[in-house]
Amino acid sequence: MRSKSCCNPEQPVRATSRLPGLFLVWLVPCILLCVPNAFAGGDAPPWMHALVSAPLPTYDEKTDAVLLYSETNVTVLSADRIKTQVREAYKILRPNGRHHGTLGVYFNPQRKIKTLHGWCIPAQGKDYEVKDKDGVERSSSTDGGELISDVKYKVLQIPAPDPGNIVGYEYETEEQPFFLQEMWHFQDLDPVRETHYSLQLPAGWEYKASWLNHEEVAPVQPGGNVSQWVLHDVKGIRREPEMPPRDGVAGSMIVSFFLPGGRALNGFANWADMGKWYTNLIGGRVEASAEIKQQVGALTASKISTLQKMQALAAFVQRDIRYVAIELGIGGWQPHPAPDVYARRYGDCKDKANLLRSMLREIGIDTYHVAIYTERGAITLQTPAHHGFNHAILAIKLPEGLTDPSLVATIDHPKLGRILFFDPTNDLIPFGQLPGYLQANYGLLVTPEGGELVALPQQPSTMNSISRTAHLTLDMKGTLKGEVQERRLGERAASERWRLRTISRDTDRIKPIEELLAGSLGSFQITKATLLNAQQTDQPFGFNYSFESPNYAKNAGNLILVRPRVIGQKALAFLETKEARKFPIEFEEPTRDTDSFEITIPPGYVVDDIPPAVDADYGFASYHSKTVVTGNVVDYSRTFEVKELSVPVSRADDLKKFYRIIATDERNSVVLRPSP
Repeated sequence: MRSKSCCNPEQPVRATSRLPGLFLVWLVPCILLCVPNAFAGGDAPPWMHALVSAPLPTYDEKTDAVLLYSETNVTVLSADRIKTQVREAYKILRPNGRHHGTLGVYFNPQRKIKTLHGWCIPAQGKDYEVKDKDGVERSSSTDGGELISDVKYKVLQIPAPDPGNIVGYEYETEEQPFFLQEMWHFQDLDPVRETHYSLQLPAGWEYKASWLNHEEVAPVQPGGNVSQWVLHDVKGIRREPEMPPRDGVAGSMIVSFFLPGGRALNGFANWADMGKWYTNLIGGRVEASAEIKQQVGALTASKISTLQKMQALAAFVQRDIRYVAIELGIGGWQPHPAPDVYARRYGDCKDKANLLRSMLREIGIDTYHVAIYTERGAITLQTPAHHGFNHAILAIKLPEGLTDPSLVATIDHPKLGRILFFDPTNDLIPFGQLPGYLQANYGLLVTPEGGELVALPQQPSTMNSISRTAHLTLDMKGTLKGEVQERRLGERAASERWRLRTISRDTDRIKPIEELLAGSLGSFQITKATLLNAQQTDQPFGFNYSFESPNYAKNAGNLILVRPRVIGQKALAFLETKEARKFPIEFEEPTRDTDSFEITIPPGYVVDDIPPAVDADYGFASYHSKTVVTGNVVDYSRTFEVKELSVPVSRADDLKKFYRIIATDERNSVVLRPSP
């Protein structure tokens, strides 16, 4: 689901040579087949040899490499010409650090690679050298056609990136920027021994530096309108389960440039300025063609209410406009004109949002462009203005008096009134709602007056749920059999509908049922299974299935032990580590799941003991369960609810206790004894 976003491929590598993760995973197998044989000869430069004897601290066994030295020199030659020189050298500590021998530098019609070299200084033997002519070019466009881009990568494979060796490179680029802003990404997964950043501006120019996830460091200014920053011993980011996105925790510096007198030219000092940049970029591209107007009329002719008309137009853009991103030049940020998108019947997220804006305007509905990042936590209220977005949606100004229970993703804006957020790229979430990854997120609301960072709403947990009801029978041999009804709402439903699109065999349609039962039962057989509302996104998605599990009950002398929590696990163990937690724990979306399992016990037995009820409420989440006996039926019910999407590090121990309480409840048994 989250891959269905409009992401400019230039953004992750603008100020660093390090590759985007997805690109690197795809790239390495290709490189092994495509690059020429590495050759020895050609000494590494003195700046690299000076690092051979550099003292290093002792790193733990999870550190794969250390960035010994990094230097980025940015020279702004004019408003439309920026030169960047980069040097970096890594010492490989463990086999998993070998990927640093693969260097990818992006280029496009606006950005040229002037020079490119790479070296390896082995622990023993002669140096290795590779040059620009030894590299291969790779496109960022996808084979399936979902992304067509003029961004390419020049890829250099530095030989012998083995533990104990030093690999390094230097390159120079020259580009015509679309906006006057750069980012210094000085923190990543590997620790950094020493890193430098230099900025040279034309005479009279000014800059504004903003720091993310790091205390501000004052620059040294040797003269000539040059500013230099140096950092030492930057710790690597250690991955943790359910942590915020890396962009939300990594240290970086954002530098915006201004012409003499502080005049902004394709630049911005704040979110308001950035909104004006977007407004100029979008311009008249929302204007409707005669064909769009005709389509709007056809779609809304039979609709009575304004809401029904809005729903019809939203459904058209969601389902009839195929997702294809044509990102050539400024197209990484600028939507194509609405008439072009409509005529071709395809576009990326900003194209789809822009087309829906055009269509809604034809029925008198005002809308606004919203730029957003598809992982909560990358942008916060404290984040300075920068191009940190990878997705576009829209905000819809609801007419006065228009209310409906289906319109949940709304806020009351002090100037615009009640606005509804909607993502037309995600065709699995109905109009009026938001996918989980956009809830409680921050987006840039673009209006004619400028931009404003706004908080998107968090929907009630009841709108994202799994509800399971089971009627089961236990026989004298300990076999448990019966029927289960499962209903899913919100993201819980969308994820299953998305999965169904990716499978090719009918037998895989019930894979989630098999995985669920396999995680809870020692052995089982599914005897019947059907799907409900697989295509109807405005209805609950469902599974109905029957199973039997032999030897489910366990004998203990003349007693029988039966676990009332038959299927489904809510307890997680990712916090059961010796290492102290460093980052908050992030839940994907608010959730409220319920289970109700009725087990009819075999004749000749009565219930001797039941587990205690559980009532655990920690504010951010709650868990309640109870076991009730009525005649020969054991009824176990529970509710698991996530109410807050971020748990601070200070409450990590509370979350650990919470999961331990759940784990105990999930293991508990009902005790049966022979009836007197």
